[in-house]
Amino acid sequence: MDPSRPIADMAAATGRARTRAPGGSPLTGYAFLAPALLVLLVFLLLPALWVFGLSLFRWDLIAENPTLVGLANFVRLLTRDDVWWQSVRQTIYYTAVSVPAGMALGLLLAVLLNARMPGRDLLRGAIFLPYVAPLVATVIIWQWIFNADYGLLNTALGAVHLPRPGWLRSPEWIMPALIVYGVWQHTGVNMVIYLAGLSNIPADLQEAARVDGAGAWSVFWRVTWPLLSPTTYFLLFINLIGSFKVFAPVYVFTRNTGGPDRAAVTIGYYLYQQAFQDFHTGYAAAISVALFVLILAITGLQMGLLSRRVFYT
Repeated sequence: MDPSRPIADMAAATGRARTRAPGGSPLTGYAFLAPALLVLLVFLLLPALWVFGLSLFRWDLIAENPTLVGLANFVRLLTRDDVWWQSVRQTIYYTAVSVPAGMALGLLLAVLLNARMPGRDLLRGAIFLPYVAPLVATVIIWQWIFNADYGLLNTALGAVHLPRPGWLRSPEWIMPALIVYGVWQHTGVNMVIYLAGLSNIPADLQEAARVDGAGAWSVFWRVTWPLLSPTTYFLLFINLIGSFKVFAPVYVFTRNTGGPDRAAVTIGYYLYQQAFQDFHTGYAAAISVALFVLILAITGLQMGLLSRRVFYT
């Protein structure tokens, strides 16, 4: 008797059972995906295509017949609109400072609060709270903190005999004020995601490094930090995209003026102004397309430069 025969018969029977299993058709999977795909199509893909098409028209949201102007909106945007280029520079400035600062502070807090200590969960919740608190309410609180005459921050600076900046009414200081608020708001979520990354690092790797005589800094730099690279890669993606779309803090901090000398105008805020204040809807769509291309280029550059530096366990 062939000893392999029962195993072969069992495999064949299992294969027949699988082919006869109910719901085995590939259409079943697509049926389950259909609701999510429909939502994606209706609320994301179709509006995106509509915006791309609208960027080729001149329309004020009121006229019944938009005027086809082709690429004229893009020509104006790239060659004659100084405010657009100012918003690009200021958005890049905001991103270049707030993203690294927020991620570095989030990483530091995650490493500190990853250790066992009294009140650790309470501290984690307090640091994460700004991210989930109502945005407008927190911006109004920070408006009082940044007040040049009686704000908490200038009062503290004056107490130690340091200069008291104009903050929200100064072209030089309004963007640093926005950056401080952005870092404060997003540090908590960066910390939480870094904590999730730290929990996935095998403890035996860090313990082996300590046994070999590595100090706390060496363990972090040579073991923990490389293994956090997927987390850092992900956070860099979402923080860059979010910072390029910043709008609400600018709107509330400047009381919908863009700040002195338009010093706080970002791409997102300028898009809002063109669409819903000046009613240049086609031009606003062109700004949306330009912002999409800019984010796509930065994302592609990030993937090309950093994807090979990500280490997975």
